[in-house]
Amino acid sequence: MTDTRSIDDVLAELVEEFDLLGDWEGRIEYVIELGKGLAPLPDEARTEAHKVPGCAAQVWLAVRREGDRLAFDADSDSALSKGNIALLLRLYSGRTPAEILGFDARAALDRLGLPSALTRQRANGLNAMVGRIRDAAAAA
Repeated sequence: MTDTRSIDDVLAELVEEFDLLGDWEGRIEYVIELGKGLAPLPDEARTEAHKVPGCAAQVWLAVRREGDRLAFDADSDSALSKGNIALLLRLYSGRTPAEILGFDARAALDRLGLPSALTRQRANGLNAMVGRIRDAAAAA
């Protein structure tokens, strides 16, 4: 089911949730919990073509069209990476390419305090996931 709220409304909701969590440890635990709610990725989608390069863990991100919108399915072999991609899917999945490209993910993630809570390698992986989503939107 597609979230009909704007991407900014979803971000505002996430900011509220993250503010309630306080410290970075609580935020990381919450992100891991988000990952546990991610729908399983079918084995046929776990291909090299769907792998996101630059991530510390293995991350797969598959894109499909739903009319004028893009939907994403993803998974990872790491609980934290799985949580990070679940967070991104909450923001991006079900959006038009224009909405995706018009959204400042770096500013959004900074508002959540996420990059500063991650190791440099994990933060780079998060940026690689955003890049893959933006590339899909640019190609659509």
